[in-house]
Amino acid sequence: MALIVHKYGGTSMGSTERIRNVAKRVAKWARAGHQMVVVPSAMSGETNRLLGLAKELAPGKTADDYNRELDMLAATGEQASSALLAIALQAEGMQAVSYAGWQVQVKTDSAFTKARIESIDDARVRADLEAGKVVVITGFQGVDEAGNITTLGRGGSDTSAVAIAAAMKAHECLIYTDVDGVYTTDPRVEPDARRLTTVSFEEMLEMASLGSKVLQIRSVEFAGKYRVPLRVLSSFTPWDIDLKEEAKSGTLITFEEDENMEQAVVSGIAFNRDEAKISVLGVPDKPGIAYHILGAVADANVEVDVIIQNLSKDGRTDFSFTVHRNDYAKTIDLLKEKVLPTLGAADIVGDTKICKVSIVGIGMRSHVGVASKMFRVLSEEGINIQMISTSEIKTSVVIDEKYMELAVRALHKAFDLDQPAA
Repeated sequence: MALIVHKYGGTSMGSTERIRNVAKRVAKWARAGHQMVVVPSAMSGETNRLLGLAKELAPGKTADDYNRELDMLAATGEQASSALLAIALQAEGMQAVSYAGWQVQVKTDSAFTKARIESIDDARVRADLEAGKVVVITGFQGVDEAGNITTLGRGGSDTSAVAIAAAMKAHECLIYTDVDGVYTTDPRVEPDARRLTTVSFEEMLEMASLGSKVLQIRSVEFAGKYRVPLRVLSSFTPWDIDLKEEAKSGTLITFEEDENMEQAVVSGIAFNRDEAKISVLGVPDKPGIAYHILGAVADANVEVDVIIQNLSKDGRTDFSFTVHRNDYAKTIDLLKEKVLPTLGAADIVGDTKICKVSIVGIGMRSHVGVASKMFRVLSEEGINIQMISTSEIKTSVVIDEKYMELAVRALHKAFDLDQPAA
């Protein structure tokens, strides 16, 4: 008997009919003898609806002004889903019980709307499993030391599921989504994208960090840290699909790098439209400048991605970096208010019409010329590169947003990702 964690996304929970199908699928696994823990997201669109109501009631204020209450509000979406799923499971003849994150407990820090999990007390859940119950736990939320409800940020239900699987040493964590696995790139941009049967943890981590929407990056980080076996698969296959077939479907995120995986120099093309570039012009070229700029940004809880500092001229240089587009205005205001007056910079400028395109593959470790091939392909398409970032298994470029789809399709073809795997 294996302990299995299922996670279902908002689309999978989007209606009572879909919740009923989820319940039938979970019941099938439970009847096969598995201990089942299920982590559902809020019904599709529900979190946006709730946050929209808050914005309506507090015009002119930022979310930071009332983020504790936002967490109280947003957490109710997952609570409703969990209760509805437990009811559906009971209607299927299963013993089932639902819990909110604070009941389990999922302990977090106190960073409202962006909390991080610190520990999980699984005693209550294990007792229910031993009693033959299916346990449904709200995703996306927890409780801090002071007893406040906290949420983990968008996509946090993935993180909840993987963290619970890690804490309970689950046999596997299955992430059910509206796609049937991880693809070489987004099929909506490149119709010839292929589904990968396996992808390494490192590649998945890079893809998630670079904009792939299949898995939330913190869930992949958790999986890597605690070596939780992950599988991404579709919730829209028939619920009564053969269990053995279902258990091998989708994409397995593996920690083993076999010979076949090494044959693929590049495994996927990731892209992210949600970035903006900020340039601090004419700053003094001396030690501590990067810290002076980015320290203030970090203190404001803004994540920085690609960074570049230009060649010094006459003792001054230009310093550029990218942030999430949602943080663009906040960062510009911060820099103008706190950094520009003390730094002696000439100006601060920005661009919200950029995107990041990346190639990812563990085979890049053992092959030379991969980045230069990427640059050649983009050059042949007339696409100018504004910034470059690299790691051992990825190369990312920042380009004009209007060229994103062209770049993805050209790179996908150039690296033979449209061809069947060897």
